[in-house]
Amino acid sequence: MGIVDQVKDTVEKITKDENLMKEFKNDPIKAVEKVLGKDLPDDTIEKVVDGVKAKISMEKAGDMLGSLKKLF
Repeated sequence: MGIVDQVKDTVEKITKDENLMKEFKNDPIKAVEKVLGKDLPDDTIEKVVDGVKAKISMEKAGDMLGSLKKLF
């Protein structure tokens, strides 16, 4: 599984679980390793964490834009 697949899988699991989302906000590396079920090298885990953060931010921005469109 490549980094892109790991990011997609992790985002899906974190966004569906409120407790996991809280854990990700407090300790993203620990939460990602928990979701993936393995300990990755530091450089790899940091790339996955950065990708997850970016993807979650994009999804939140998309949700907010969708809400704004409904107002007009």
